[in-house]
Amino acid sequence: MGSVLAWIARNIFRYRYSTVLINLSRSFPEKKYKEIEEIAEDFYRHLGEIVAEAVWFGGSSYRRLFKSGIVTVMNQEEIDDYFLNSPSMTVLSTHCGNWELMGGFLGYRTLSGNKIAIQEEHISVVYKKLSSDVFDEVFKHNRVAPLEIVGTKCEVESSNILRYTMKHKDERRVYIYPTDQAPYWKAGKHPIGEFMHQQTNAMLGSVGIACKLSHSVMYMKMKRVDRGHYEMTLIPICKDASTMTPEELMRKYYDLLQDEINETPHNWLWTHKRWK
Repeated sequence: MGSVLAWIARNIFRYRYSTVLINLSRSFPEKKYKEIEEIAEDFYRHLGEIVAEAVWFGGSSYRRLFKSGIVTVMNQEEIDDYFLNSPSMTVLSTHCGNWELMGGFLGYRTLSGNKIAIQEEHISVVYKKLSSDVFDEVFKHNRVAPLEIVGTKCEVESSNILRYTMKHKDERRVYIYPTDQAPYWKAGKHPIGEFMHQQTNAMLGSVGIACKLSHSVMYMKMKRVDRGHYEMTLIPICKDASTMTPEELMRKYYDLLQDEINETPHNWLWTHKRWK
């Protein structure tokens, strides 16, 4: 199904094809056009798989997701250490791998170790409401449904996150933020230097709160290892965000994201207009 969807998106609808080529060409100026086209083809195949997985994911039960082993968390003990030794944890996610799995991964994870400190009730997923109410409900369901099945109300709209974190500042929680999108005007634009050979603006709200409340901060890396199977590693950025500035934290985040994109170029969401 994913291959069919990829072919339709690329060849019939030409879904943001020019945007993909422009983004890739500017991000990889050293590559020849044929190489850029090959990455674009791999990207659309990857995108088709994500759409197919989202359909399956949205219609699956918690038990079925848990048994599928769709996500393997690679460094659980390290994650537990960062979680248990800070007031709360801020996780900066990306649009690599299947980003729609970011909210529920601790509910249907396969562990590489035995120790489990973080449970579903500890997680809060931050999201930006989509303009379409229908699509907003569909994708929000995919992100948080597995946690709601076990009784956790975990989604927080981005405009309410400061109020929410201050209300829960005495609770140890995990806050997961999608971080690599283009800043929307209410969040403000903050230059963080060059990313993928282009001057880039970022939103600092997530790391600003982390600095204020001394959260530990980790980067979410997601690698597809097979159809419907991912490996997730949370890479440490710092144990106490109050020792760094928001700009320094965001710079580290974008350096890690650039490394991940260079490692697997097709794995990022090239259709979004990141550089406006």
